[in-house]
Amino acid sequence: MERGLLQSTVEVARHVFASAAASVFLVDQETGELVFEAVSGEGEQHLVGTRFPAGTGIAGWVAASGQPMIADEVTAVPQFAHDAAESTGYVPRSIMAAPVIRQESCIGVLEVLDRSATWRGDLADVDLLAMLAAQAAYGLELLLRLRRAETALPAAPGGDDVHVLLQRISDRVPRDGGPADPTALKLLAVAEELLH
Repeated sequence: MERGLLQSTVEVARHVFASAAASVFLVDQETGELVFEAVSGEGEQHLVGTRFPAGTGIAGWVAASGQPMIADEVTAVPQFAHDAAESTGYVPRSIMAAPVIRQESCIGVLEVLDRSATWRGDLADVDLLAMLAAQAAYGLELLLRLRRAETALPAAPGGDDVHVLLQRISDRVPRDGGPADPTALKLLAVAEELLH
């Protein structure tokens, strides 16, 4: 679901701007690397999961500065990283990029590559891209929460089967009517809520 929201965001961005491609990068909080999380158009079959070093290209500059950028001719912009673009299999002529902000810090970047010439030069482009970046922020927030939850769950002895984990929690609730472990009850309540 969370990746679906990001994918939907880049598909809408690509459609709205009639562009060759649109993508969302996540800034890896540990390494600072830029990670493709969703791609529509050029490169969508192979780019998700691809990483670039922190500060790479226009996306890296946007992530570091927290400011949007429109480059109608990328070769005229010093931040453009031709070698990084070439490694994706598609070298754009123009890029529009906006920071994806969560709690006042940049957690990602939304990029639109080679938008239609009818959109060029319009300041409303930046506003529209910012709205789409806000939508991407929700998707990235969900993705980050899910990843944190997955790493916080204890590994079950027989593997990571969710049924084994639920059984372990259930085993901490006594069958004889004695006092139950409050943590186990809370976990079971959350599990029940998720199942509805």
